[in-house]
Amino acid sequence: MKFGSVALAQAQGAVLAHSLHLPGHRLGKGLVLSGQDIRDIGDAGMTHVVVAQLEAGDLDENAAALQIAEALVSKGFRATAPFAGRVNILATEAGLFRLDAAMIGAVNGVNEAITLATLPDHSRVAAGKMVATVKIIPYAVATSLAKTATQAAAGGALRLCCNVVENADLVLTRTELMKPSLLAKAEAVTEGRMRALGVALRKVEIVAHDERAVAKAISGSTADLVLILSASATSDRDDVAPAGLIRAGGRLVRFGMPVDPGNLLFVGAIDERPVVGLPGCARSLALNGADWVLQRLVAGQDVTGEDIANMGVGGLLKEIPLRAQPRAKQPVAGKRVELVLLAAGASRRMRGEDKLLREVEGQPLLRRSAELAKAAEVSAVRVVLPEDNTERLAVLQGLDVTVVETSDWQEGMAASLRAGLAAVSGDAAAVVVALADMPEVTTGHINRLIAAFDPEESREICRAVAADGTPGHPVLFSRRFFESLMDLQGDHGAKDVLVQAQEFVTLVSTPGQGAVIDLDTPEAWAAWAESGKGTLD
Repeated sequence: MKFGSVALAQAQGAVLAHSLHLPGHRLGKGLVLSGQDIRDIGDAGMTHVVVAQLEAGDLDENAAALQIAEALVSKGFRATAPFAGRVNILATEAGLFRLDAAMIGAVNGVNEAITLATLPDHSRVAAGKMVATVKIIPYAVATSLAKTATQAAAGGALRLCCNVVENADLVLTRTELMKPSLLAKAEAVTEGRMRALGVALRKVEIVAHDERAVAKAISGSTADLVLILSASATSDRDDVAPAGLIRAGGRLVRFGMPVDPGNLLFVGAIDERPVVGLPGCARSLALNGADWVLQRLVAGQDVTGEDIANMGVGGLLKEIPLRAQPRAKQPVAGKRVELVLLAAGASRRMRGEDKLLREVEGQPLLRRSAELAKAAEVSAVRVVLPEDNTERLAVLQGLDVTVVETSDWQEGMAASLRAGLAAVSGDAAAVVVALADMPEVTTGHINRLIAAFDPEESREICRAVAADGTPGHPVLFSRRFFESLMDLQGDHGAKDVLVQAQEFVTLVSTPGQGAVIDLDTPEAWAAWAESGKGTLD
């Protein structure tokens, strides 16, 4: 790859290295410069521009990142659409994240241009949590290097261990003067801790703080996991709770751990079912050493004495301030991105025919558009229809989408936007606005916008751009712009917002011309079909 300043005459087709603010609009870095872009740059008085030019044997940053990420993905994970040389890997269900550190190191050791970052080994993750990210540093990388990294990534570098423990019993010991409220709190906190791990607290038994009573309770439990929380802190292997485990026929694996808080934990087993003696700090939901042990046991991972000994590194929990992670602000890390599909237009130029009922690949266009939207990485799909349009409503039957009917549809696109946004959830971080009459817009178009969305980098409006560089649809807007969109009137759509918020707009390249193809007349439909791009039934 060549990088540097070139004359405008040599820049077409190259990748723009730095964003340019031109009169009336902005060209974002990473844009493949079109002929029109070159003319606009020249009109601004510039004669040279800094670009990256791919050479023979180079692989585009997005293609390289996706290739490596797909090699890492196995059961329990999925890769997001690439953007700016980055592909995130997300968990598809809750579980314990495991990794092969040597394989991760091998990927990162291929070349400085290729990077792979992950969560720590043994992290507990929820569905939708980002566990890893592949980032290509320059705009392209040698195909041979990408291939080497892909080979290093394949074969189980990442694993997700899902729950094997479904339920647990809790044994609480009490002394004569112990307040009932303390027992109630201990039960409530433990139930909450296990619920967060996806485990049901099946039975709670309160017994005297006595070795024999504890042994009887343990013997009577048939749960997948047995928890013991003593009235008095366990201070020795021969203390009441661990001694009760031995009396019941169980075995003690480890007493004590080098994690603070959590020192006075013990781990054992009975009939190959794990038994955990919780430390006194487990009466609070604050993170402690027991959480680390429970996370592994619930996911079916053995916890040996050596495992616990190794938890000392990083185990000074009370001195580690807990703070929100920056990535939590991204939609792919758990916040909602919803989609509003605008389908309330009158089809006035179709001379009496409803274009949204025309069939594409054997389906009415409206249903096909809704299904493709539903398959994208969105939390919900809201379809805006004209009030009492039974035909359009009928083609959506059976789809898991929310239909929003508007009585103001004749006002124009702004009315449909207002109706759709009014139905968006209060916790939605962003909304993708899509048009139902664009037959070449796919799930991939939508996912690319979501992958580009990053408020921390001011990518709060993400607009699809066709292969020739022409901006089109769909468009993603962060919540920041919901109020402005709700204030729109008439048939201007969101154009005014796009003009007023240029510094927040990121143009997202999408394949083909799908981002700009909408079919408003019978002649346009016929031409599209004749081009071989459309299959009309």
